[in-house]
Amino acid sequence: MGDRTSHEIETLTIRIPIRLQRRGGRKLIMMPEGVEAVAPTPRRDETLVKALVRAHRWRRKIESGQAKSITDLAEQQGVTDAYVCRLLRLTCLAPDIVEAILDGRQAKGLRLAEMLGDAPLGWEEQRSAWGCPRSYARSRASPAAAAVSM
Repeated sequence: MGDRTSHEIETLTIRIPIRLQRRGGRKLIMMPEGVEAVAPTPRRDETLVKALVRAHRWRRKIESGQAKSITDLAEQQGVTDAYVCRLLRLTCLAPDIVEAILDGRQAKGLRLAEMLGDAPLGWEEQRSAWGCPRSYARSRASPAAAAVSM
C-alpha cells in the first residue's frame, strides 16, 4: 500500500499566574502582585455619544427654523418636551468634556442619566460635579470634537 508518515503531536503548556475574582456578577482577571497590568484602551460610551449628537442636531433644527419651538421639535421626534429640554442641555457642556466623551476618555462611571438630571451649566461646575479634570482636552489633541458638529 502507500507509505505512512508519522506525525508527532506536541503539547505546549503555558502557565499564566492570574486569579479570577467575581465583582457584581462579572469575572475579573486579577494580575498577581508586583506585575503591572496593561492599561485598558479607552471605550466610548455610545449612549453618551448618541445623546450628544442628537442634542446638537436638535439645536440646529431649532436654530434653522426646521422646528418652530421645543414643543414642535418634540412632536416631530415623538418624544416629550421635557426630554428635549433635558437633552438640549448637553449642548452647553464644556468642550473638553465633549471631546473626552467622544474619545472614550470620560470620567469612569459618568452616565447619561446623571448628566440629564440637575446638571450644572457652568463649565467649572460640570468638571467638578462629574470628576473631570480641567486638562481633558490638553492631554492629547483629537479631531473627535468635530464629529459632534456633523
